[in-house]
Amino acid sequence: MSVQILDYEKPKYVPVLRELVRVVQTFERYSAAHIETLGFTAPQFDIISTLGNTAGMTFKELGQKTLITKGTLTGVVDRLEAKGLVKRCAVAQDARKTIVKLTAKGNAEFIRIFPTHLEYCREVFDRLCPHTLSRLGHDARELRLAFEGIVCSDSET
Repeated sequence: MSVQILDYEKPKYVPVLRELVRVVQTFERYSAAHIETLGFTAPQFDIISTLGNTAGMTFKELGQKTLITKGTLTGVVDRLEAKGLVKRCAVAQDARKTIVKLTAKGNAEFIRIFPTHLEYCREVFDRLCPHTLSRLGHDARELRLAFEGIVCSDSET
C-alpha cells in the first residue's frame, strides 16, 4: 500500500488555523481544570454562566449562546435540573417552547463560580499588554464575522 502525496500550495491561512485550534484546545484544558475544582463540568458551567443575570432562555437560544452541541444540551440541562440548579418553564404563548431558568440555588452557584472563574482566567489575560488584548479582540471579531459572511472594515469594529 502506497501513500499518495497531495501536490498543492499550502494556503497562507493554515498556520492561523493551527494556532486557533491550539488556542481553543489549550483554553479548554486550562478552563476545564479550574471548573472541575468548582464542582462542575465545562458544559454545566457554560449553561449556568450563560443563564446567569438573565430571565432564562429557550433551548434554541441556549444552543446558540453556549459551546454545547444540540445533542448534549438536553442531557446537561437534565443533570442541572436534577441538582435543583435550573428549572424548565412552559411558554404560555407557545406550548412548543420551554424556557430554562436558574433556580435560586442555581443563581447562588452562578454568583459563587462565575466571578471566581473570571478571576482565574484573569491570570492569563493579565500577561498580555492592553494593546495586545484589544488587538486580539478586534481580530477575533473580524475573523468571526468573516466566517459569518459579514464583511467589515476597520471603521466598523
